[in-house]
Amino acid sequence: MSFKKPMRFKLSYKIFTTFTLMALLVVALLVGLIRFYVARNFADYVNRSLLERYSEVADALVVEYQTHKGWQVLKDNPERWHEILQATPPRKDFSPGKVSPQSAEFENQKFGGNTQNMSSRKPSRRIQRLARKLALFGADKQHITGGSAGVLYDGYTLHAIAVDGQTVGWLGLHKREHLANPLAVGFLTQQSHMLYVVGGVILLLAAVVAFLLSKHLLTPVQKLTAGTQALMSRRFDTRIKVASKDELGQLAADFNKMAQTLEKYERMRRQWISDIAHELRTPLSILRGEIEALRDGVRNVNQDTLDSLCSEVRHLSEIVNDLHELSLADTGELSIKKRPINPAMVLKETLNHFKQGFAEKRIKIENDLENHPPITIIGDADRLRQLFSNLVENTLRYADSPGILKIGQKCRANRLTLFFEDSGPGVPEGELDRLFDRLYRVDRSRSRDQGGSGLGLSICKSLVTALGGEIRATNGNSGGLRIEVELPLTE
Repeated sequence: MSFKKPMRFKLSYKIFTTFTLMALLVVALLVGLIRFYVARNFADYVNRSLLERYSEVADALVVEYQTHKGWQVLKDNPERWHEILQATPPRKDFSPGKVSPQSAEFENQKFGGNTQNMSSRKPSRRIQRLARKLALFGADKQHITGGSAGVLYDGYTLHAIAVDGQTVGWLGLHKREHLANPLAVGFLTQQSHMLYVVGGVILLLAAVVAFLLSKHLLTPVQKLTAGTQALMSRRFDTRIKVASKDELGQLAADFNKMAQTLEKYERMRRQWISDIAHELRTPLSILRGEIEALRDGVRNVNQDTLDSLCSEVRHLSEIVNDLHELSLADTGELSIKKRPINPAMVLKETLNHFKQGFAEKRIKIENDLENHPPITIIGDADRLRQLFSNLVENTLRYADSPGILKIGQKCRANRLTLFFEDSGPGVPEGELDRLFDRLYRVDRSRSRDQGGSGLGLSICKSLVTALGGEIRATNGNSGGLRIEVELPLTE
């Protein structure tokens, strides 16, 4: 039974789809809001335009207010409202030769001076419809006359009636919520079509931008993917070039640093295997030669032969032990039991074990730690003893005879610095940084002929790091090698 692999949705498709959908949503909301507010504001504009047609009514109401000193006549006599509307037709009904009816004299001229005759006439249907459309409100927007029953002032488009600069009332035109004028409806339809076209163009441009943006964003991702696959194929010299200075550029820079580190460790691994093979090959070859000589009867079994075999076995044991220590340090499993200790006391015990070796090689020890007050640090006494032993043994193995080993200390910023400086020979400046590399020896002055596995200083670095300190190598003032060990003090 075969199972099909689920189809993967590429990141470029996801980015393109996301940006396009976002643009579609934004355009849809924008077009909808614009269409809503255009229709709403356009209706208000139409209502105000219609109200402007009845500006003559507003002028007549000003005269009415000034004549009767208020609106009481209109309140008591609703027929007066019809008379004013009949005397002031909408502006479109005016001809160029007509005079606006703005006074009682106009009324007398229009009806032959008989105002009673005008009041006796029944209003036409047009005037009745106009009376329902228009309404008069007081200065406090309380209804006075006209309009439809029960409709408040907020249902009208209002025009202020001012007398001597003070608003005395409001002329209201009943609002049209839904436009029925074919021209208005056609205008709104045209605007809606234009909005749809503009929205479509914006959406198309957004899709193009989303496509280009997804392509731009994915270019460094694709380079990173290709670089990762190259690293999986152990091509550690792979580097990628990303010109952007954003997070993707930083990711590419970190990738290049990672590849450089992997390349470095790959070289170290190969050198490590080669050096280990060489280190093990020498004592094993000696052991094999000695054993074959004994087996063939070329050499007799005596004390010298046994001492030689024991020396080579001891050398192999030291290499294996050192490798084991380094493997524990690499995996973070190096046993460290931190407790308050006095490094001067540990160093004194260590130097006592090497007293005979120093005497045989005629190397004088100048230990300045004994001249200072006791200092306590947080550390492991066994690991500190191992550290001091490796440093002292390194001096015995490589320092010239006769010579001097100076040991001193200095404290600052809650850190204790111990230094071990021999009288020579020194180390070339270009080789100092590599002294703590595994199986590394400086040619001539640190040759393999003088013994050692080449792992002592590497183990020292691992021990100091595990104790929370630092170790460094420089050339001292006396011309010899100076090793400085910096360890944290107790609070």
